[in-house]
Amino acid sequence: MSVRNEEQTLPTKLNNLRRLDYPGNRVQIIVVSDGSSDNTVRILTENHDLLQPIVLEAARGKAAALNEAVKWATGEILVFTDARQMIDSNAVSELIACLGDPEVGGVSGELILEEEDSNSTPNALGTYWRIEKLVRRLESESGSVIGATGALYAIRHGLYKEIPAATILDDVAIPMNVVRQGNRIVFQSSAIARDRLFAEKGKEFSRKVRTMTGNLQLLWLEPWLLSPANPALWRYVSHKALRLLCPWLLILMPIASGMSVGSVYRVAFAVQVTLYGVAVFGTLFPVAKRFKLVSVTSTFLALNAAVVLAFFNFITGKSVVWR
Repeated sequence: MSVRNEEQTLPTKLNNLRRLDYPGNRVQIIVVSDGSSDNTVRILTENHDLLQPIVLEAARGKAAALNEAVKWATGEILVFTDARQMIDSNAVSELIACLGDPEVGGVSGELILEEEDSNSTPNALGTYWRIEKLVRRLESESGSVIGATGALYAIRHGLYKEIPAATILDDVAIPMNVVRQGNRIVFQSSAIARDRLFAEKGKEFSRKVRTMTGNLQLLWLEPWLLSPANPALWRYVSHKALRLLCPWLLILMPIASGMSVGSVYRVAFAVQVTLYGVAVFGTLFPVAKRFKLVSVTSTFLALNAAVVLAFFNFITGKSVVWR
């Protein structure tokens, strides 16, 4: 686990790790403090009975911190997790069980997103996440998952390849390097990590912008992902790359249908304009998101707006938040 300035979340996370249902003599917990300036280092030091702290005085970035952590790991299996998410007590055992298959080089856990405010209006991001998990489950059953749940995943130690220090999406880069070596990454729904959907306005949008920026950056850092060197090339293109093209295609679609002749195209144009209007209305008047259609269309629009913003972040070299 790599952390920076996590004094608020670390005590809870460490208590969570203490409750793991896994033989203590077979666990080595390594936590890297990546240039923390709060009480993170003190908290790690005070819990030396549980973990092995590694302190990087200067911030190098999460990916560099993970590279450093792996150098100190002695086990056959590497399990990655983050400070914010809590994992179920049997989660590590469930991950390890999948590695009994020699073709499996890594395992992704399942991330369950819970409402931060139990009284809040149902968030359409939950719908999006259910679709994403369905895709991962089908990928796993038919071959290999593209990437992993950053909150909880495991790979065989011998398959770890150092990733560039600036990498944003370590949870895609590391698993894809495992796939490149001819191994499968599978999805284990019984290995559960729990996170929350932020009620704070703009928090989820910022998280999605960071993820999309990371997807663009990864194509720059690891161009082999779009080459025959990638054994899961079509899966990667259909799951990750096409998502980056989606907003530009959505712009072209109403233009093309509006300029085309025929009743089918007129209906298509009218439907698109109507749905975009509903989405904009929901964005301007959040109270309307209590209605499912408004919530889903507004979220769909926001997710694609995040891709556009990520594109401009990437081409302008704008940095993104470490976490």
